[in-house]
Amino acid sequence: MQATAADLEQRLIAIARESSWFMRALSAASELGLASWCIGAGAVRNLVWDALHEFQKPTPLTDVDLAYFDASSMESDRDAQLQARLNIILPNVPWEVSNQAAVHRWFEGYFGYPVAPLKSLHDAVGSWPEYATAVGISLASDNTLRVIAPHGLDDLFSMLIRHNPVRTSSDTFQQRVAQKRFSQRWPKVRVVGY
Repeated sequence: MQATAADLEQRLIAIARESSWFMRALSAASELGLASWCIGAGAVRNLVWDALHEFQKPTPLTDVDLAYFDASSMESDRDAQLQARLNIILPNVPWEVSNQAAVHRWFEGYFGYPVAPLKSLHDAVGSWPEYATAVGISLASDNTLRVIAPHGLDDLFSMLIRHNPVRTSSDTFQQRVAQKRFSQRWPKVRVVGY
């Protein structure tokens, strides 16, 4: 019997709650008091794939992505200020903070083509490069975990890497696959469309 979307969400929440490092990161991020935020992308992907591979130690992360959405405050130094606060709250974590409302301002300079402004955090998470990494988790004030998964959780739990064409070019996807070495790090992972 195939798991339902609700089953996968509950499984993701259980994996997150079992991870002391991930729960500490969520707790630290919640202290920033942001209205719309999540920890996502590689941090969630690694968390789940490490659990599915029954790894005893977490796979090292180059960064822990804290994405937030605040169209009313897009100053260029705000991300750095929030990141500095996180480094005080929970040091020794490779934080990477990004206001998704401002992504369109730097995207062309970094990736070589312009994009329209994003409309929400949900919209932003849905634009991330692979469907399996287009997932975020936040911690609410009542200690519940909220999952943002615009494309669902099937690819994440099936350990599939598929290109999400919403904002990422095929070339960028291919570069990411080569750089990230998904199948070498997690042997059960399959890359499709590469």
